[in-house]
Amino acid sequence: MSSKLLTIRSYDKERDRSRVEELERNCEVGSRKKSSVLLTDTLGDPLCRIVNSPMYEMLVAEHGDELVGIIRGSIKFVSIGNPTKDQARVGYILGLRVSPLHRRRGIGSLLVCKIEEWFMANHVEYAYMATDMKNEASIKLFIGKLGYSKFRSPTILVNPVGQHAVHISPSTKITKLNIAQAEHLLRKFMSSIEFFPKDIDQLLANRLSLGTWIAVHARDDQSNPKSWAMVSVWNCGDIFKLRVEGAPRACVLLARTSRLISKLLSCINIRAMPDIFNLFGFYFMYGIHGEGPEALSLVRSLCHYVHNLAIRCQDCKLVVTEIGGCDTLKHAIPHWNLLSCSEDLWCIKAMTSKKADNSSSFDWIMAQPPPNIFVDPRDV
Repeated sequence: MSSKLLTIRSYDKERDRSRVEELERNCEVGSRKKSSVLLTDTLGDPLCRIVNSPMYEMLVAEHGDELVGIIRGSIKFVSIGNPTKDQARVGYILGLRVSPLHRRRGIGSLLVCKIEEWFMANHVEYAYMATDMKNEASIKLFIGKLGYSKFRSPTILVNPVGQHAVHISPSTKITKLNIAQAEHLLRKFMSSIEFFPKDIDQLLANRLSLGTWIAVHARDDQSNPKSWAMVSVWNCGDIFKLRVEGAPRACVLLARTSRLISKLLSCINIRAMPDIFNLFGFYFMYGIHGEGPEALSLVRSLCHYVHNLAIRCQDCKLVVTEIGGCDTLKHAIPHWNLLSCSEDLWCIKAMTSKKADNSSSFDWIMAQPPPNIFVDPRDV
């Protein structure tokens, strides 16, 4: 494709909104396989996926009068696990889409390079992105062609929201914290964890944040408990909806049947597959942390509490979290293996040379992976 015919520019809401929505629908259809595929419908402006970040940009690619590609990027300060330099400015890439009819023509590479230019103009030190381990096209582009490296492999845990509330032991006391209390605890216990955002106060105060809860045993000294745990919850359903398409008809019928049986036999609390074949929202748990010998059981109680909270939301069908692959707390988080992903893939690239960064010889890309990681819900 001639570069003279291709234009890459910033997204214009009035001019591009309907065309971006059409492109994303075409991309999903173009990538659909026989097996079930998770599709996304944004609510309102396509910028809604990044507008909650401190800095953001969305670029579109035009070939003549046709919109053929899009990419989104956001910038923030995060912790990098370096004791001599607590934080770095990082850029996150998401939402790269190229029209099926215009693929393998270098448009995806050009879009990534342009968003990287925006990163560098804003003094970004590292760029990163997340993809599926099985997404060969994405891995080939970012790692094989654009110089990114495989970095972290967190685990995505997905739990369906059932029709019945889960019992929580009355010996567990769960309290909702105010924003100041939540910020204090998160900064105190998680600020050194990789990808912990500097603007955690803005994250907690966002309209999509449902709150932060702490769990302790009622028998413990409430001012100094032996064990405690906390979790924050983000309502992704107010940004975009999901649906599963392309699933076998037998799978759809099985899901409907399981919900009917669960409803009829509510006394024995049979778990049912939720209706994920129509548009639905989900809650995202983040900032999960626990201290003490009974931290795991308290984390599980908090997860049950979030599940029961999700039941009250009519279109919330899943509770999702992403956690470090070696984080022991993952064993306490209820999930279905069928819906979960044992290894997500985060890739990273240095935007500045080591020689230009005289502050430290620390190489984040080569650093030993930590057991846990902070997953910002704005990156979901």
